[in-house]
Amino acid sequence: MPAPYTPGQATQQFLSAVRPMLLDGRWHVPAGSVATDSINPADGTIVGRFAAGGPADVEIAVAAARRAFIEQRWIGLTPSARSRILWRVADLIEAHADELAEIETLDTGKLLAAARYGDVAIAIEAFRYHAGWCTKLAGEQLALASATDREYHCYTRREALGVAALIVPWNGPLAMTCWKLGPALAAGCSVVIKPPEQASLSVLRLGELLMDAGVPAGVVNIVTGPGAVVGQALAAHPQVDKVSFTGSTTTGRRIVQAATGNFKKLTLELGGKSPAIVFADADLDLAARGVAEGIFGNAGQVCVASSRLYVERAVHGEFMARVAEHARRLRVGPGMDPASQMGPVISAEHLASIERLVNRGIAAGADCIAGGKRIERSGYYFEPTVLDGVVADNPATREEIFGPVLCAAAFNSVADAIAAANDTEFGLAGSVWTRDIAKAHRVAAAVRAGLFWVNTHGRPDVAIPFGGYRQSGWGREQGRDAVESYMETKSVMVQL
Repeated sequence: MPAPYTPGQATQQFLSAVRPMLLDGRWHVPAGSVATDSINPADGTIVGRFAAGGPADVEIAVAAARRAFIEQRWIGLTPSARSRILWRVADLIEAHADELAEIETLDTGKLLAAARYGDVAIAIEAFRYHAGWCTKLAGEQLALASATDREYHCYTRREALGVAALIVPWNGPLAMTCWKLGPALAAGCSVVIKPPEQASLSVLRLGELLMDAGVPAGVVNIVTGPGAVVGQALAAHPQVDKVSFTGSTTTGRRIVQAATGNFKKLTLELGGKSPAIVFADADLDLAARGVAEGIFGNAGQVCVASSRLYVERAVHGEFMARVAEHARRLRVGPGMDPASQMGPVISAEHLASIERLVNRGIAAGADCIAGGKRIERSGYYFEPTVLDGVVADNPATREEIFGPVLCAAAFNSVADAIAAANDTEFGLAGSVWTRDIAKAHRVAAAVRAGLFWVNTHGRPDVAIPFGGYRQSGWGREQGRDAVESYMETKSVMVQL
């Protein structure tokens, strides 16, 4: 058996001290603050500690961001100068990639290879991609639609919104911070980042790299602490112009309510219950592997996880046997162990939530053909689980489990598959598996989801807009859509 991977010296040194918050270009631990323990989900031990912020720290951070924006410390730089700094951030992330991956694995429980070649790679690309937008954001010249005896010169300007609050989830804190921060900075905003209280360490290390790259003081601030305190204060703050939030639909509703005070702009990437539709003419080996990876990757703690599976009845039994075998073969263990194929879930509380929902699903008639229970060992592990024959009103189908649990059912026709896929309050993502390209396009057009894959599931890219329909959220992350969500359009009419 391979020996567990030992973190490098840089990682150990970073984790050895209580990590402070970043406020107005300085690292700060509030007076009297009680440090928060960061727990390693693999074994329940304390992996690091960070300062716990509160409303007073939010006030300092927002004031710093507002001052940096008014003084044009960032937006006052030339677009090419800002682009060079963002590219430098990417270079520094790349130079410290192993360290960041180790921190992310210890803090979240995800597999080290997934952190290194998934999350860290996304973080690097987020800055390189958005560095290019700095020099390409411009308004346009317009002609009046109505006749006039006067001559006008009309044009639009694209202007940064101001101060943006970025509230980041625990299932991918580094990558999701970067794919929010990249477009915010490309647009010219100043920001306050609120990392997840369960896993803040990689974001704090990123903050050090941002300063090393030359991001001016106050342009990026990081306030750690509980979401109910720090996140709520940011969502309600009258000097915050936009909130970008990724998390649960329940919390999203609270942010909407808090944001009404100054009608701040919102991007909300919320819950998901994404369908995977497998037709009899699909490459069943490819589909079984893809669906399994889509639900068991990161222990199912992925917003676009293929958590609902619909299989054409002619191949349903055969296909479910293949998926169940994938589940049973997975080696579950610590993310730092190179032999592990699936890691733990984030916390004891989340493990208990997954267990409750699986038990409710089985009690409601689902047939558990693989897994189904927690793994009794140190840390927070749940078996890769496959529930078959799960009817539409089963709680395992209706509610977001956010764990390694696949809920499956058979269908008879294309229309049945589309109806089942759309029978949800969510609409984040989905996939179809078929060799029939016309059928693939018909299904992709009919399923109500913001991101849809054909013969694959779960692949992200910083150039591809991503967001949800229905209760999966508002707006889009990634691509040009994300950059423009941090900007306002101003129209100027000049009578000549």
